[in-house]
Amino acid sequence: MSASLDEDSYARAALTYLAEPGDTKLGALVRACGAATTLAAIKAGTLPEMSLSGAARAAGVRAMERWQVRLGEVPPADEVAGFYRAGIRLACPGDPEWPGQLADLGDAAPYALWLRGSADLRFSCLRSVAIVGSRAATAYGSYVASEFASSLAARGWAVISGGAYGVDAAAHRGALGADGVTVAVLACGVNVPYPVGHQNLLDAVAAQGVVVSEWPPGRNATRLRFLVRNRVIAALAPGTLVVEAGQRSGALNSARHARDLSRRLMAVPGPITSDLSAGCHHIIREWQGTLVTSAADVIECLSPVTAAPGQTPAAVLPRDELDPDTAAVLDALPSRGGMGTAQIGHRAGLEPATVMRCLGALAAGGFAERCAGGWRLRRT
Repeated sequence: MSASLDEDSYARAALTYLAEPGDTKLGALVRACGAATTLAAIKAGTLPEMSLSGAARAAGVRAMERWQVRLGEVPPADEVAGFYRAGIRLACPGDPEWPGQLADLGDAAPYALWLRGSADLRFSCLRSVAIVGSRAATAYGSYVASEFASSLAARGWAVISGGAYGVDAAAHRGALGADGVTVAVLACGVNVPYPVGHQNLLDAVAAQGVVVSEWPPGRNATRLRFLVRNRVIAALAPGTLVVEAGQRSGALNSARHARDLSRRLMAVPGPITSDLSAGCHHIIREWQGTLVTSAADVIECLSPVTAAPGQTPAAVLPRDELDPDTAAVLDALPSRGGMGTAQIGHRAGLEPATVMRCLGALAAGGFAERCAGGWRLRRT
């Protein structure tokens, strides 16, 4: 096992190859037995010893057969660790960068997340808004999504969306234009440009934020995967804003997940003659979504469940509880300017993979932040 990839992490990485995300049977098995035991059981073709009724055990056996079909696709541990050298990292439950709110998905929670980018996922999502809408957005929808995202990003809010054409793209570009953090949650591998026309956009998101996927590197998108992906967008953010959506739009699927997860749900009104605003009006009328017409409205709606506007979350770990490696990285950080990971590693006497892990913990804990020159101590 690689020094940067422990047994549980490798097992979770392998599970992303074996099962589609949101498989509640696999989620329940991992919760009950752990990822490593579950992977070993799939390889052996035998369900772990656990109390299951006859029907549940039969369903488990059928699921086991389904997962075993993909065993040949699982790469060895050193190949998985090699993704780190390509700028792709794995986040697992319990890791400093793991967003704990994903637990609200229950047995449908991700087994692990593949990440590409500069931002810390957990810290970014603490004060964030998911902005979603139609791929075939009107000029009005694209303008509104971009303006909302830009204004929110300028006020220190991260913008989460799906990287698609239309509203998603406008939201990402609005946040990037304001030098803010944006998170793109994909329905394919983080190294797969989908849509193809968004290669440059996704690279820009990775440079200033983070690209996220439940699917392993190289996996292509399918229609069903977009719907499965939407639950993660809704779960990551304290609130979801729908800018434009038809009555059968995938954005309504995201909104439904947000509603079911008890997240704040907001919608932008539009012309009553526009089919692309019908879904927004439905959210406001039938799902008690909050009608918003500005970024200020969004912040007012979300402020009770996040830090106050203009404030950053305080450190969530006492400094004296940091492990030795993380404490060494913290001591190596500059208070002004910025420092690259290689130089931080040289100062701290640690390898790059360890430095990245520690920086993620420090960012999530409120000790460190990214800047134009790399990393520095978080300004209070």
